[in-house]
Amino acid sequence: MSTTEEDINPYELLELTVEASEADIRKAYRQRSLKVHPDRNRGNPDAARKFHELHQAHELLLDPLRRMALDAKLRLKNARKERFAQFDAKRKGLVDELEERERAFKKARTETEAQKKERFRENERIMEEGRRLREDREKDLQRRERERAETAQDAGSGPEPPSIGPLDTTVRVKYTLASRPALTSATNIGALLTPFGPLDDASIVFSLKPAPPKKPKRATALVPFTQIVGAFAAVCASGHAENGLSDIEVDWAEGKEPELIGWLKKMGKLGTRPSDSGSKPPPSLAPTTSSDSKAAPPPSAHSASSSAFSSFPSTFPDVSSAPQAPAASTDVPGVDYESLTLLRMRQAERERLEREIREQEADED
Repeated sequence: MSTTEEDINPYELLELTVEASEADIRKAYRQRSLKVHPDRNRGNPDAARKFHELHQAHELLLDPLRRMALDAKLRLKNARKERFAQFDAKRKGLVDELEERERAFKKARTETEAQKKERFRENERIMEEGRRLREDREKDLQRRERERAETAQDAGSGPEPPSIGPLDTTVRVKYTLASRPALTSATNIGALLTPFGPLDDASIVFSLKPAPPKKPKRATALVPFTQIVGAFAAVCASGHAENGLSDIEVDWAEGKEPELIGWLKKMGKLGTRPSDSGSKPPPSLAPTTSSDSKAAPPPSAHSASSSAFSSFPSTFPDVSSAPQAPAASTDVPGVDYESLTLLRMRQAERERLEREIREQEADED
């Protein structure tokens, strides 16, 4: 069979050499077959297979042609094995050389990785040192800034005042037409409040409720002063007959006191209200007739400072004029001029309040 001829060496199976004779072959076959015969090895499942292999080897070696082919095949196999043995020696040298190269490559790669790690650690150290130096420099700069700020605060009059909001110089005036039938226009309102300080007449918002053609019963106006001192004086005089504001409610446009007023009170730079002091307002704050207003010019900041509000700072910005450079020395640093942006913000806020008033009137009607 092909399996016997190709995979099994009959000489090795019968324990014979290539030079064995036919008698040696028959003798070896009898001895081996008796040992592996299935009748004598009933408990061995491989006995039949081994016996069959012995029988195939015996027939092959007794056939001269098949034996010659087997011998030729074995000679080629042995020659190939010897040739491969020589090749194995060369291959072993190549393997050794290859392994040596691999070891050298691994060593070089390990050294390269070690150098990279060392450079990375060095870079990290340099970066950390640079970060530490930068933080130290920033801390030093912050410390110097704090020291300069503390020095400036100690040298100055106190903390910086808050900035003036867009509606901090605007007051809201409310009254009934029954008590004030003559106040029916923005011009009349401006003439009434002019004694308290200069006004921005062009920005006065006047509204009657309910709106015509219905008969109006009450009036509301938003009156912007050019200085917060005038607005504060008008609010303090709200409802006082001696100031010409009987039956008239004057309050801040935003419904709350500006932050600057609270800051001035806290710093002790703001005097008491006329109602608290119990004294009469000066003639400059008393209501004037139309003839008096024509004869006498509106009170200036200087005249206002000599009134009952004489303790109010006179260095507030005049928003009706162009921004001026800050004075060299002021009582309230940083609030003696206004920028163009502030003017625009105030104008936009007035327009918004005017829209709200008109919407409220429409809802009430």
